[in-house]
Amino acid sequence: MAEIRNFTMNFGPQHPAAHGVLRLILEMDGEVVQRADPHVGLLHRATEKLAESKPYNQSIGYMDRLDYVSMMCNEHAYVRAIEVLMGIEPPERALWIRTLYDEVTRVMNHLMWLGSNALDLGAMTVFLYAFRERENLFDAYEAVSGARMHATYYRPGGVYRDLPDEMPKVAESPWRKGVDLNRMNEWREGSLLDFLDAFAADFFDRVDDYETLLTDNRIWKQRTVGIGAVSPERALQLGFTGPMLRGSGVEWDLRKKQPYAKYTEVDFDIPVGVNGDCYDRYLVRIEEMRQSARIMQQAITWLRNNPGPVMLKNYKVIPPTREEMKDDMEALIHHFKLFTEGYCVPEGETYQAVEAPKGEFGCYMVSDGANKPFRVHLRAPGFAHLSAMNEMAVGHMLADVAALIATQDIVFGEIDR
Repeated sequence: MAEIRNFTMNFGPQHPAAHGVLRLILEMDGEVVQRADPHVGLLHRATEKLAESKPYNQSIGYMDRLDYVSMMCNEHAYVRAIEVLMGIEPPERALWIRTLYDEVTRVMNHLMWLGSNALDLGAMTVFLYAFRERENLFDAYEAVSGARMHATYYRPGGVYRDLPDEMPKVAESPWRKGVDLNRMNEWREGSLLDFLDAFAADFFDRVDDYETLLTDNRIWKQRTVGIGAVSPERALQLGFTGPMLRGSGVEWDLRKKQPYAKYTEVDFDIPVGVNGDCYDRYLVRIEEMRQSARIMQQAITWLRNNPGPVMLKNYKVIPPTREEMKDDMEALIHHFKLFTEGYCVPEGETYQAVEAPKGEFGCYMVSDGANKPFRVHLRAPGFAHLSAMNEMAVGHMLADVAALIATQDIVFGEIDR
């Protein structure tokens, strides 16, 4: 009698963030997964080595390109590591702006996750809804940095510049005119803070819309309930962080447990799951979006009432303004040396972590006193999550693998750093 053997297949590309950069090899017994072997390294970016070959202030832009849907959160960990080694503290307004934009970034990330997850499992409408809201937040990114994605807005000592008093308007075009154009510009009549305040107030209803489409949807629950369940003990052993850990019922959030920026001064809750399956992780991220909108509203209120500097006045670290540079020889020298040599950071080592949308994103930095880091190592949350793919997938059907890739919220820029 012929021997019955499992067959091996390459899976994907299925998820928008795994477009040819993830090779997932599945060993199948019919439709049932017997083994899942994720191959990393196809997108090796060498970010850590590149950061060790450049002055400190020239590597901030590399951080944006790691997890390229949580840009400013990545920057936050890197600039915090530099600030701790140098013993500098940004002005209070800069810390509030960082808190605000960390939450803007979290909402952007979760909208991308929600839309792509729903699309992976066959629901197209949610994708269009989520990206409609995400587009507004891209405009908020562009208003402060000039870039829609890779902002390089956080700098050691503060942020690049203060929030603009005027929000750019959508221009008329053959596709945007009349009533539609007026509706799109309704929130843009005031400052950036007015725009974000209007967005946050409206966003709670938008999240309700997503839940109406999905939360009690019979097909959605059939595709997610009981899929990829991980116990709280096993989630901790596997190194899960963020919604992957909280979905298993572990109430761990660095914003509460090891607070940074202004998270001690805002009120928010940590949503946790019960069963640790794809459905619970979905519910956790949905509620996190509501909590992020709450934090945004509190940060906006503080920033409206408290003007002030957003950068240290330390020309050894921060470039002088263009006006000062053109009037003062000393400022010109500072500017020249800052952009040619950078600055030397005192010897030492530090590990600074932030609660990025996907989990704990950390930067371990060693300085030997030079103008370049001696060692930079980045702790990417997605790497630990992808490592558990085999354990989560075994025994599930082939169609469930798409749900598992989506629930891990994988972006390969950070995994293959």
